[in-house]
Amino acid sequence: MSEEKGSSGFSWFLAGLGIGALVGVLYAPKAGRETREDLANGAREGKEYLRQRSQEAADQVTQIVDRGRVQVNEYVDRGREYVDRGKAQWEDFLTQGRQVVNAQKEKVAAAVDAGREAYKHTAHEPEAQETPLT
Repeated sequence: MSEEKGSSGFSWFLAGLGIGALVGVLYAPKAGRETREDLANGAREGKEYLRQRSQEAADQVTQIVDRGRVQVNEYVDRGREYVDRGKAQWEDFLTQGRQVVNAQKEKVAAAVDAGREAYKHTAHEPEAQETPLT
């Protein structure tokens, strides 16, 4: 809504400017030549004023866009840092998990080997110690 009020206000300003110029021409105590020169000078000044204001507005927009671009780049860089940190933590967790699994695997393998040896030892001992009872 504020944009509508601003453009409407500007339209009224231009309408008032035109009416004021017309009334000024009608009631001007100057000669036609002087009046035309004054009108031409006023038009040039108005044109220069509008050019200057539009340049200022363009400069402000450029500054705002540049600030926005800098902020977006900062957010992107921060996001990359978080992603990299998360990847590093994930890799650490995987490495630790692999180490734990390998350690357990070695313990289980050692226990299985010890069980086989114990079985072989006990399975062959009774035969060697068996003596006939007669």
